[in-house]
Amino acid sequence: MRPMTMAASWRGRGLLVLAVLLFVAASAARAASSEADFKAAMAAADAAESEAGALKNQWTTTEDALAAARKAAAAGDFETAVADARQAEALAKASIAQAKDQETAWRAGVIR
Repeated sequence: MRPMTMAASWRGRGLLVLAVLLFVAASAARAASSEADFKAAMAAADAAESEAGALKNQWTTTEDALAAARKAAAAGDFETAVADARQAEALAKASIAQAKDQETAWRAGVIR
């Protein structure tokens, strides 16, 4: 095994520094949620909840998460509001998946 040259050592350190800087920049961009971020997240959550409603499979936990998102946004805490809206969207999508799965899965429980 050959020893690492000085140039390779500096190149490796440079890549490490670059990776750390990119991570810090991405974290800062993600942490600074704005009202526009909230509106986008809320629109996606509302759309998913509407689809769940059309399938007659809305969950109360989704409604709670939507209410929490609206309350946080009203208080100006957009970081929490965005997180709650994304949670509501995930719950709505899970309820949609459940409804679609149950459209045919019920047949397995019928005694023949």
